[in-house]
Amino acid sequence: MHIHRFILAGFVVGSLVGSAARVVAEEPPRQPPRGIEVPAQVKADLEKGTAELGREIEELRRTLAKKPTLLESLPDVQIYYNAVHYALVDDIFYKTNDFANAYKLLREGSERVKALRSGQVPWNAATGLVVRGYVSKIDGSVQPYGLVVPKSYKAGDTHLRRLDFWYHGRNDKLSELSFVTERENSFGEFTPEDTIVLHPYGRYCNANKLAGEVDSFEALEDVRKHYAIDENRILVRGFSMGGAATWHMATHYAGLWAAAAPGAGFVDTAIFQNIFTKEPKPTWYEQEMWHLYNAMDYAANLNNCPVVAYSGEIDKQKQAADLMSQAMAAEGMKLEHIIGPNTAHKYEPKAKEEVAKRVDALAAKGRNLLPKTVRFTTWTLRYNQQDWVVVDGLERHWNRARVNADILEGNQIKVETTNVSAFTLTMPIGLCPDTLSLHPKVIIDEQELKAPLVAPNRSWTAHFRKKGDKWTVIKPGRLNGEVKRHGLQGPIDDAFMDSFIMVRPTEKPLNEKVGAWAGREMDYAVEQWHLQFRGKARVKDDSAISDEDIASNNLILWGDPQSNRLLGKMLKHLPVRWNAEGVSIEGKRYAADGYAPILIFPNPLNPKHYVVLNSGFTFPKVAHISNALQVPELPDYAVVSLDVPAYARVPAGVEEAGFFDEHWSLKSKKQ
Repeated sequence: MHIHRFILAGFVVGSLVGSAARVVAEEPPRQPPRGIEVPAQVKADLEKGTAELGREIEELRRTLAKKPTLLESLPDVQIYYNAVHYALVDDIFYKTNDFANAYKLLREGSERVKALRSGQVPWNAATGLVVRGYVSKIDGSVQPYGLVVPKSYKAGDTHLRRLDFWYHGRNDKLSELSFVTERENSFGEFTPEDTIVLHPYGRYCNANKLAGEVDSFEALEDVRKHYAIDENRILVRGFSMGGAATWHMATHYAGLWAAAAPGAGFVDTAIFQNIFTKEPKPTWYEQEMWHLYNAMDYAANLNNCPVVAYSGEIDKQKQAADLMSQAMAAEGMKLEHIIGPNTAHKYEPKAKEEVAKRVDALAAKGRNLLPKTVRFTTWTLRYNQQDWVVVDGLERHWNRARVNADILEGNQIKVETTNVSAFTLTMPIGLCPDTLSLHPKVIIDEQELKAPLVAPNRSWTAHFRKKGDKWTVIKPGRLNGEVKRHGLQGPIDDAFMDSFIMVRPTEKPLNEKVGAWAGREMDYAVEQWHLQFRGKARVKDDSAISDEDIASNNLILWGDPQSNRLLGKMLKHLPVRWNAEGVSIEGKRYAADGYAPILIFPNPLNPKHYVVLNSGFTFPKVAHISNALQVPELPDYAVVSLDVPAYARVPAGVEEAGFFDEHWSLKSKKQ
């Protein structure tokens, strides 16, 4: 696309010509794809069955209102309703035996209703294959997960058990119906003895990124409510897309796992997809944000997380382990890589046995609760902790940050930092080494500081901040203020990893074009949230937003300062000016009937949460080509054309884009 600009009355005006039609003419296919035709009688039966089950669920919700223990199990029923309901309304029946599976799931849902009505939860005592659900904090939707519960389990058992995550492979037809059916019929690749295996749905098919990543932790938290889990023997495993998810979770949360066992998959975007051989070339800000999920960039974190990787010898996805081997070698580590001889994209039987043997040995050993050495790297405060090291501030996002921390002999801790402005050292109760005595000395970048006392219960926490080139010990909470911090650092997509509400405008817009655009964009965002992340975005009118909504949610504001009351109220506190004459950001002005701002910023009405203007998640709709493309496309802010639809926006419809600096100011351009 060619954008010809000319200056008129102080505004930048864009004219879309040339190859624009080629870029935006055809919308990519829907994901998940549409399914087969459902026979009329089958459809009628299933619609009747879901309606009946839905009524039973709502009746049960009322009758169990004063029985919270039983009410807590209601999501274990709702997963059956959702599985069939969504298959019907989203048109995602893919084969004829899906119909029989749907009838079966409705019967099972009804059986669970009857059990709860009688005060029983028999699946709490079940072993083998068990399917459950939880209510997500993100959007209030009920999400399913599957379990393999070992035969050794007894109801109420307090014996601590190992837990393995198993991340599923790519399947763009993995509806809730398909997932629940599979989890009731397949034990999966590995079922270690006396181990609970957790199969997350991951909100469909996203390599467990963004909301799919949060799904892992929400599902695990729900499992903890019902089963005694050994926190020192939790492992992450998966194959293909699930292997990519395993690499991601292992490198970004390395301090949580006893071991990781990825099979195949991918560990980056550019190399796996040969990005630079294709058009259009990625923008500078897209390339910056590849550091969010590229597992290669976080290889140093595996210093304390043992990895047993598997690849088929002739599998193209062997590339993932080969690249990680190189990245780990650069950090002074050697990857344990089991290769199935003359094998493509599957486990070779003997190699599989070897993987299981080595992983089981690591699981038996368990996680190192307090390693003496931590080697931590990150590019964003979204991923800010490993073991006893927590990064609280960066000098510049999307540049590599490092913290190398060592517990030395005596009472000393040595810390070396790069691109870090604040950090915390924290050791849980009973784990602070006796050698640190009461008053540890912390040497940071060759500067010696006297740290706070060790608590009588052998816990210890110390906070440090850098000013200029000098480090100081600070008190808790001293980082308050308008700075980027964990969970409040952007980019735009970060707002959809926590509870959010879409806020619909109710007043007259600045002009008809921007009003129509905002309406289309909101409808598209709501639709895509459901299709891609299998939830239901909460939508409220601007006039209906309560103080509680503001206190507890990220607010996604649609419209303009005139049409959306909340946006009008906040505008003077945001780094953009917007009125009937135009949009102004960074001193540049854009015509109001041609452009609109998109951005993420701390909510002026509650700086503990985000406000987002006119955007849902931003990874491209063409990401159905590969899960490696499911990475954010837009940074912290952008000025976009009203004439280019969201699915073709980058780079065609982006006039200006960038990141706010560490103080949420407009100073962080490409350097």
